[in-house]
Amino acid sequence: MRAHSKWRRAALTFLAATAPVAMGAQTVAITGGTVYPVSGPKIDNGTVLIRDGRVVAVGANVQIPSDAQRVDARGKWVTPGFINSATTLGLSEAGSPQFSGGYNDVGARGEHGIAASFEAWRGINPANTYIGPSRAEGVTSVVVFGNGGMLSGKSALLDLVEARQVGEMVRKAPNAMLGTFANPGSGNTNSRGEFWARWRSLMNDVRAYQSRRAAYENGGTREFMARQQDMEALIPVLAGELPLVLEVDRSSDILEALAFAREFGIRLWLGGAAEGWMVAPEIAAARVPVFVGAMNNIPGDFSSLGSRQENAALLRQAGATVILIGNGPGDPNSFNVRNIRQEAGNAVAYGMSWEDALRAITLVPAEVMGVADRIGSIAAGRDANLVIWSGDPFEFSSVAERVWVQGKEATQPSRQQQLFERYRTLPGGPYRP
Repeated sequence: MRAHSKWRRAALTFLAATAPVAMGAQTVAITGGTVYPVSGPKIDNGTVLIRDGRVVAVGANVQIPSDAQRVDARGKWVTPGFINSATTLGLSEAGSPQFSGGYNDVGARGEHGIAASFEAWRGINPANTYIGPSRAEGVTSVVVFGNGGMLSGKSALLDLVEARQVGEMVRKAPNAMLGTFANPGSGNTNSRGEFWARWRSLMNDVRAYQSRRAAYENGGTREFMARQQDMEALIPVLAGELPLVLEVDRSSDILEALAFAREFGIRLWLGGAAEGWMVAPEIAAARVPVFVGAMNNIPGDFSSLGSRQENAALLRQAGATVILIGNGPGDPNSFNVRNIRQEAGNAVAYGMSWEDALRAITLVPAEVMGVADRIGSIAAGRDANLVIWSGDPFEFSSVAERVWVQGKEATQPSRQQQLFERYRTLPGGPYRP
């Protein structure tokens, strides 16, 4: 009981120290900072005016209402909140359930490697302790997907608002379907040729099912290779309405994936693409967005022997649409979702322009996912997903000082902050780093 009381006091102390000046204010003016709207040139000594959760004005000469809460950002950088477009955030925590009592809701059992109907985001725990640190370090939106199998299900785009229910976090669901195109074992096959034939059979089955639904219900069709709910989930993919993200690394596999998408009229996104730079002109010509990281140049297998950290820069130079995701160490998809800014910084170190790197974790993913009218930039009418940084967000020494998601300043302490407060004062005196 005594330990519980100490924890509670520590949390309340932290809340008091970090609470906004006026919690109930509906109009906030962030003044004096260097504003990076992303959709336009940077604004020195700029002002961002927020009202009722949205940006209503941004510029160097914005008139500030007398009742606005002023936030002094002089000497600071102001950017849109970052979007991490490949995570399993909120789906697992604390290791394997059977050993540690944690939970893992990342994958579905499916059937024969196919779980197209799986909607992983529905299992997100809004109280997951990894969400707070991600938000506190400037990530305001994430894409959450499941994994495993040939088709691991649908993904969703969420805002990292402080929520009690997943529904409060969802911005767009589903926003894509995820599968792998380079792992024959995931489809219960032994070779790439057999695996890709299975992909084509599946799409032909979905097409046949769609055209003969009534006959299917009456048992008047041949047997299909997937369950009914999975074929239903794939109809929007075949219609070009729901993008299909294919994880693929080897350059020749990427070309095969492009051909497969053309054959069936599929709206393709490429995930991973370790050897994407080798076929960058073909990817750019196909206008297929590529989701790549910049922290890792160590091949994981023979399909990624051409891994290099210049991948993102070379793809951009070829004219491809690049979205940065995590591929570094330390579980960048869940535990370290916040490392997305380090991916961007590393991309710059390996040849990508700073402006392209910022766009690749803000406006470009928003455009690709069809939500650029709401997030990804700082402009009048956009939702106020904003971060005030102490300096260049791609520098290690910079920190996210204040974060707003949908116009609400994040105040909830993360588990890390709670632990820091709990152990700040120990017997023998305060901690001295």
